[in-house]
Amino acid sequence: MHRRHAVVAGAGIGGLTAAIALHRRGWRVTVCERAPEPPTTGAGIGLAPNALRALDAIGVDAARAAGSAVPATMGVRRSDGRWLTRAETSYMAARYGTAPIAVPRPAFTAALAAALPPEALRYGTTVTGVDDATGRPTVRTAEGPDLPADLVVAADGIHSPLRRTHFPGHPGLHYIGETAWRTLVDAPDLRIPSMSETWGRGERFGVTPLADGRYYLYATAVVPAGTRPADPRAELSRRFGSWHDPIPALLERIGRFDPADVLQNDLYDLAAPLPRLHHGRIAWLGDAAHAMAPNLGQGGCQAIEDAVVLAHLLPAGDTGDSTDSGDGAGSRDPVAAALAAYTAARRDRTDAVRLRARRVGRLGALRNPLAATARDLAVRATPTRLALRGMDDLFNGFRLPGPTRVTPG
Repeated sequence: MHRRHAVVAGAGIGGLTAAIALHRRGWRVTVCERAPEPPTTGAGIGLAPNALRALDAIGVDAARAAGSAVPATMGVRRSDGRWLTRAETSYMAARYGTAPIAVPRPAFTAALAAALPPEALRYGTTVTGVDDATGRPTVRTAEGPDLPADLVVAADGIHSPLRRTHFPGHPGLHYIGETAWRTLVDAPDLRIPSMSETWGRGERFGVTPLADGRYYLYATAVVPAGTRPADPRAELSRRFGSWHDPIPALLERIGRFDPADVLQNDLYDLAAPLPRLHHGRIAWLGDAAHAMAPNLGQGGCQAIEDAVVLAHLLPAGDTGDSTDSGDGAGSRDPVAAALAAYTAARRDRTDAVRLRARRVGRLGALRNPLAATARDLAVRATPTRLALRGMDDLFNGFRLPGPTRVTPG
């Protein structure tokens, strides 16, 4: 009996979720990751109700696997500490079936990897290209050997080499005008109950409590691309040290660790949607497919949705056929039909989220004092329940599409 083989390029959250979902559909899976080993440092990630629902569909309990924190409230503040909007997570849980949770990214990645057979993971393996001229892809790696596959999942990140190769006319990435700093700090004594984002003028600061007493901190500033201060902690203190409590106390904790633990990345999104999320038997997901600004906390969540929908639409891994038709186009090819259905199911939703994240970022990054004041007044004037209703399409938007139908050839 033939067992279909999927090669996943990239062992990030989207790639690992796809590998788990395919493995549980009976596929043989190989995950190629260029990093020499799993990450042990990094920041945090918020998992919104839509992502938790998608993970539940493939039997992954993120909270049990990686530990999580559910803050009492979530909201947006001004730099003087005044709340512009705030919602109780218990209300969100009642509305969406579950509350958002926050997990340390390294722990979550490790938990996903542990759900796969050890032989499925190949760290220190860089995918250099995919030869799909015959309709059945062969994955080339820098380390060798080549890997024949029935499917390639391009989860190779925001700078996806596979996207550039197979969509050479696409405009690529768009700098949204901000840089971001991210770090984890250990501060169990501060007992901060809320997940919050604070808006200034052209600057933002986010605080997310994690289950282990640490806090995931992030900050953004409108600066030219490539701006790199020599001392990240000093730069953060200069920009945010006079903001409301507990921000100064959290910034002080950064000094107890190596400043190199503060990650800085300029923020990009995809300049335009891809014409489709597949090419032949290659499927793109996550940042490789629809890189978006982090302003809605949906980048990783949409990657998880992608992965679960992709595996759901694909045929089971075990098949009595020795091969599929392999031409990548005909109605007799169930993999090709599934990838076309994947594009139809995911392209419009993910592009709508990408554009919405860009618009929200522009609001948060306003520098003009009058414009920022008007923004704050508008946010404060919006009832919390009305604001949450505006998130319904995100948090309730995950759906598993119906199965594909392949016409007998």
